[in-house]
Amino acid sequence: MANNVNITPLHDRVIVKSAPAVEKTAGGIIIPDTAKEKPQRGTVLAAGPGKKDEPMTVKTGDTILYGKYAGTEITLEGEDYLIMRESDILAVI
Repeated sequence: MANNVNITPLHDRVIVKSAPAVEKTAGGIIIPDTAKEKPQRGTVLAAGPGKKDEPMTVKTGDTILYGKYAGTEITLEGEDYLIMRESDILAVI
């Protein structure tokens, strides 16, 4: 998987590649597209330098958990990404 993103986030923003949505339950039931939940886990592909008084605590390659409606969805070169503030990140896994 190529993680080269041709965009640099500013200040306390990060670019995240969301994990794929779950397509099957543990019991083997296939979940239709309309019932799939938005993933809340992803990988940081790029991180800005941070605010003047607050350095970034996440770095490229970290797997993170974020809020269900966090960030803004963007499409670059046919791939979907999220761009969000570091404060929208709930945890690093």
